[in-house]
Amino acid sequence: MINYLITKKQARLFLLQHQQLNPSILSGSKQSIYDYIRRVGCIQYDPLSITGHNHELVLQARIPGFTPELVQELLYQDRLLIDGWDKNMSIYCTEDWPYFQRSRELATSRYERNSEIMATVERVRRELTERGPLSSLDLEGKDKINWAWAPARLSRAALESMYFWGELVIHHRVHTRRYYDFTTRLLPESILERQDPNETEDQYYDWYVLRRIGSIGLQWNRSGDGWLGINGLKSKERTGAVQRLLHTDKIREVNVEGIKLPFYIRSIDAPVLEGILEETNEHGEDYSITSTATALAPLDNLLWDRELIKQLFDFEYRWEVYKPAAERQYGYYVLPLLYGDRFVARIEPVMDKKSGILTIINWWWELGESLSPELTLAIRDAMISLARCVRANSVQFLPEVVTKSGLQELIIMMPE
Repeated sequence: MINYLITKKQARLFLLQHQQLNPSILSGSKQSIYDYIRRVGCIQYDPLSITGHNHELVLQARIPGFTPELVQELLYQDRLLIDGWDKNMSIYCTEDWPYFQRSRELATSRYERNSEIMATVERVRRELTERGPLSSLDLEGKDKINWAWAPARLSRAALESMYFWGELVIHHRVHTRRYYDFTTRLLPESILERQDPNETEDQYYDWYVLRRIGSIGLQWNRSGDGWLGINGLKSKERTGAVQRLLHTDKIREVNVEGIKLPFYIRSIDAPVLEGILEETNEHGEDYSITSTATALAPLDNLLWDRELIKQLFDFEYRWEVYKPAAERQYGYYVLPLLYGDRFVARIEPVMDKKSGILTIINWWWELGESLSPELTLAIRDAMISLARCVRANSVQFLPEVVTKSGLQELIIMMPE
């Protein structure tokens, strides 16, 4: 078996290249969005939109000139991407639909036992047939059922059940409101007719573990958020899949200096790692990537395993949006700021849709970091990218943020 011994710096460089967070890797196009999602399997969707939705922030960090309309077209016009469940709520390539047959069958067995839901399902089918795409608000009835986080209207529960077992997909969204239609109306027959490529449970686990390693780039066999959402995958099943994938050379072991547990990469990504090793071994500690800055989404693929990021980047990040205000160390919706291969700050931006102003209400430098001429220019570009993503017409910083964080030079560099 082929394995590698690398430094933490080499591991960081590999992760950034795999995640396509290096400059000039991608062009500003729908094809680049599709290629990136196909590369990593999925990106997470979250309904909160304090400064853009999570998936939009993920893409703005990688796609030059990204605007939300690009991914909307791929989802709801081209149908090359689909809203689905992978790592929780996600967006993945429509061509992957057959691989999730097991999840849909599990949902069928779970929800078809509920007589209240099934009685409502029959009415929903009639309404969709006669009226076309509908949201739960388009359906009559105020009866409620205990559902997910809280009681919900039966019409919503029925729509979501049909969505979970694959009878419906999302036709479009209006903000966060989902409008559903029959899957047979929206997805190609060639995809719907395909059988699940994984015939056995072991094949399913092998496929999913390989997919998740690719979702991050470098992953270890350790419980964590990077493995969330895989039905039935516990430590025993995960270890079995890792061993089978090593035996068939679909993954390779990577040992990082100073870290006890081994990591794994997909074998198809080995040439990228080997190229980084060649470059860094030739130039030693003087090797560096072009230093651009970017604000990362709270649920960015790079951040899925927070302990991994702590070990490799010496950066500890927690998304505190669900914590009571008094328990937050930083803020409600805080984005990490990446510069080159290190995290330099955390920012808390808020978008006012009425005024069109993106306001930075908090800024925390990482220890030892401060503005330099190069970093000033890089952060300026990052703020412009963020503003474009949320359709802001300007970016402003609260005066106390400027004073506290020494951002006067950055303010001068921001376009009016």
